[in-house]
Amino acid sequence: MKILSKTLLAVSLMLLFGLSSCKVADYTSTSKPVSHAMWDSLLRKNVNDAGFVDYKGFLQDSVRFNEYLGLLSNNHPNSRNWSKDERLAYWINAYNAFTVKLIMDYYPVESIKDIKNGIPFVNTVWDIKFIKIEDATYDLNNIEHGIIRPKFKDFRIHFAVNCASYSCPKLLNRAFTGEKIDAQLDQAARDFLADPTKNIIKKDEVQLSKILYWYRGDFKKYKNIIDFVNAYGPMPVDRDTKVKHLPYIWTLNEQKEATEAEGTAEN
Repeated sequence: MKILSKTLLAVSLMLLFGLSSCKVADYTSTSKPVSHAMWDSLLRKNVNDAGFVDYKGFLQDSVRFNEYLGLLSNNHPNSRNWSKDERLAYWINAYNAFTVKLIMDYYPVESIKDIKNGIPFVNTVWDIKFIKIEDATYDLNNIEHGIIRPKFKDFRIHFAVNCASYSCPKLLNRAFTGEKIDAQLDQAARDFLADPTKNIIKKDEVQLSKILYWYRGDFKKYKNIIDFVNAYGPMPVDRDTKVKHLPYIWTLNEQKEATEAEGTAEN
């Protein structure tokens, strides 16, 4: 029990202070930037504006979807031929696409956590090593916490990567691209804070997603979280407003859930 407690404490501290919970060695590749047009087309067809996913539609489009995953798998980003923005767009798209792939492989499921449950951030579905990119093999935690967060250090990525759940930031129904990614990340942050199913923001009342609690170490640019809310939120909030956090609902972000607010909440 003492070992388990120390492990949980160590992981919690790593998340709280913005450190990577998994280190990924640098990978050498000679690939060149790829087009995400195929992913863009699939997203437009199978994801609505609210970010809910038609997984049955993705299954019907599995040939094209697997072709896109193959494109990702055969082209590992590198700093020689890819710009920083191209690399970031690739990794966000890869995280989201392989998350959809994971749901498809086990569909139907009520929650992504049903695929594999365990100690949070240590032994869960996000630790399944199923993502092969050239000669490297990753899990979703590797991509998010070993690559995207530590290498790009942009708090806005928390509103771009999608964990296939009701309380997650929406899955954008457009592909991220190197040319547009700065504007796309800005809009993702604004959309997330303005979504009343994820955050409740009023002048004197703020109830925020637990994402902003779990990863508060990534928002050091702001003196406090209210400053971030005022930078990206739908309305100004008094700086002394007390912040509460909403329960996190892990129900699958399937399109039928768009009209069902109930789910499994984790306090």
